[in-house]
Amino acid sequence: MSAALKALAIVDGEHYAPVVRDALAELPYEFVAAVLVGGTEKLRGGESYGVPLVDDVSAAFERYRPEIVVDLSDEPVLGPIERFALASRVLACGIPYVGADFRFDPPTFAPFELPSISVVGTGKRVGKTAVTGYVARLLASESHVVVVAMGRGGPPEPETVSVPPTLDALVALSRAGRHAASDHLETAALAGVETVGCRRCGGGLAGAVFVSNVLEGARVAAGLAPDLVVFDGSGAALPPIAADRTIAVVGGHQSPTVAAGYLNAFRLLLADLVVVTMAEDESEWQLTYDAVRAVVSSEVDVVPAVLRPRPLTSVRGRTVAYFCTAQPSAHGVIAAHLQSAHGADVVHVSGNLADRVALQGELEEISADVFLVELKAAAIDLVAEYGLARGVEIVLAANDVVPLPGHPDLDGIVLEMSRIQV
Repeated sequence: MSAALKALAIVDGEHYAPVVRDALAELPYEFVAAVLVGGTEKLRGGESYGVPLVDDVSAAFERYRPEIVVDLSDEPVLGPIERFALASRVLACGIPYVGADFRFDPPTFAPFELPSISVVGTGKRVGKTAVTGYVARLLASESHVVVVAMGRGGPPEPETVSVPPTLDALVALSRAGRHAASDHLETAALAGVETVGCRRCGGGLAGAVFVSNVLEGARVAAGLAPDLVVFDGSGAALPPIAADRTIAVVGGHQSPTVAAGYLNAFRLLLADLVVVTMAEDESEWQLTYDAVRAVVSSEVDVVPAVLRPRPLTSVRGRTVAYFCTAQPSAHGVIAAHLQSAHGADVVHVSGNLADRVALQGELEEISADVFLVELKAAAIDLVAEYGLARGVEIVLAANDVVPLPGHPDLDGIVLEMSRIQV
């Protein structure tokens, strides 16, 4: 019979102390301490819970080293918002957090022998892959960098891409039934670094996945003898690797309660750097930035940035339709950027790469010399195929990460993070 886990109890003053004390004796844990998180209705003073009372969770962790946290509190002391915040702190310490009808376990992170950085997101379409590409390009200027990317459309066996795929190669993959806009292909094509493509299925609230071949992909990456490996998450799913450093990517358009709440707070607590992308409308992103700043340590830099398209082939003097996944509120800024920085005559901006029905309708109404396209979703099998069939030139676009002025130096922070001593 296995020994009972050493447990820290979370209790409140809305319960009579004798009720809590009896519950602690009945539950199948070895309670080593308790934290009283609030509530005074049923406290008379001098309550005894049968275990030492500690002022806060951090102090209890440091002194008693619990193996699990058991929440015996309830509304109104700990409501859903407060419970998720506490759960995030507990999971960030690597131990489970359980209640009467729930259990959160921290994702399992496998050790990795080489210097590594993970890039994780607080949701889909927050610019995480753009940040991965930015990090890879920047660090490749002074190191041999390999990116391991996992996606919902990744290959059944880890796939190494050593040469950036051309548009023709991507079209051929699509016609063979492959997802030609998978993240590892996007990074290889747009960042120009070696990538290893992996797949995953399912994503838990804390970022764990049901099934993936990322561990095999990590071994493949190590066999390429890189100086550093960048592990690219998938949506809000985390790479199952214990990376040396973590960059969290938050969408400035995300609700602050989502970006920094629920178990996204756990993701932020893992981070050594946070990049808030899509910081277009200050009245919107500033609230998200403030919510993130309230979660992370003061020692962690939080850098707001915008994403700007960069055509891989010149589009100067051409009529251009741009296809992306950007929010409609950014379309005007994107069009102006393509005109001022790249000399394009932008006749249309679409944010519907992930909405095939709307995208098909748009394509039938557009006339342009060039279809400029992010390598996302239906970029190849719909936009490229439609354009090629009609003699329209297809040009791929990378997304450059442009930090806002007046904030920490993103290049310098990332370069310093990469100087990992193993």
